[in-house]
Amino acid sequence: MRVAVDAMGGDNAPAVEVEGAAVAAREHGISVVLVGDQLRLKQELDRIGASNLDITIHHASEVVGMHDSASDAVRKKRNSSVRVAFELVKNGDACAAVSAGNSGATMAAGMFVLKRISGIERPAIAQVFPTLQGKTLVLDVGGNVDCKASHLVQFAIMGQVYAKHAMGISNPRIGLLSNGEEESKGNDLTRETNSILRKTSLNYAGYVEGRDIFKGTVEVIVCDGFVGNVVLKLSEGLAEATGTMLKREIMGDTIAKMGYLFMRGAFNRFKKTVDYAEYGGAPLIGINGVGMICHGGSNAKAIKNAIRFANDYANSGVTQRIAEKLSENYGALFPTNGGVIATLS
Repeated sequence: MRVAVDAMGGDNAPAVEVEGAAVAAREHGISVVLVGDQLRLKQELDRIGASNLDITIHHASEVVGMHDSASDAVRKKRNSSVRVAFELVKNGDACAAVSAGNSGATMAAGMFVLKRISGIERPAIAQVFPTLQGKTLVLDVGGNVDCKASHLVQFAIMGQVYAKHAMGISNPRIGLLSNGEEESKGNDLTRETNSILRKTSLNYAGYVEGRDIFKGTVEVIVCDGFVGNVVLKLSEGLAEATGTMLKREIMGDTIAKMGYLFMRGAFNRFKKTVDYAEYGGAPLIGINGVGMICHGGSNAKAIKNAIRFANDYANSGVTQRIAEKLSENYGALFPTNGGVIATLS
């Protein structure tokens, strides 16, 4: 099955999308369909000598810009590259869609075309963070800035299933991001969510703080999209600033320059660990299919990894298992049609 790539989205489209697709096809044997302007995409494939790879082109005449309204773009630009990519998934012509374009439009297209998994009120954007213990999945990192407790509980269930079946963590621990570990901390939203999560069958560890993300205290951290996006952007900025400050200190001292020659391998490994391109993109969890949202400034390596992760995600069976896990937990908590279950039926 092919992975559909919105080749016209992103700051450097379509060059990086085509290059990333070529590397994914060459290194991982993944079949890719590039969606976008047929002439431009063919020219790019010819330019990098990738015409002989397992890459096809599906023409789409429209492009959703970074400043376009997400809902208007999906409804009015019916032949946009991002919407057509999801249409290919819906029709069974692709197993996943990848886009580095307008993230709001990508999320809207996924919901509009593929719909939500039965029982999910709000899909979430999930992001993998490197930690001292391995990796931690944080969701939501920007899809839903205003959330209810039922949304966060659903994020926890989806995160648990994804961490187990897509990340290979046998019994992932789940934490709820708050401003302290004590039960008295948090706001009305986190306190209500905490109360519900303690009644589920999930491996729930309670409140966690921001510093716990990189400690690896738990494998899944749940928060609303406003807080999650701040965490994501802060982390990206910190990683970039740390690299710049280290380089400045090294270049400003002769002894430090000499020491760098011996430490270069360690620095390169650290840079690789915190490089967003290594993680490709963020899965859109909760839609009835597979969608991967990439950074607008993604390079070819990021696109390649996003394609690889999207392909793995499609083969993990996460979508089907989320519905099963929802039924297991909500059936016990809300056995009647009252309360949250009414919004899930």
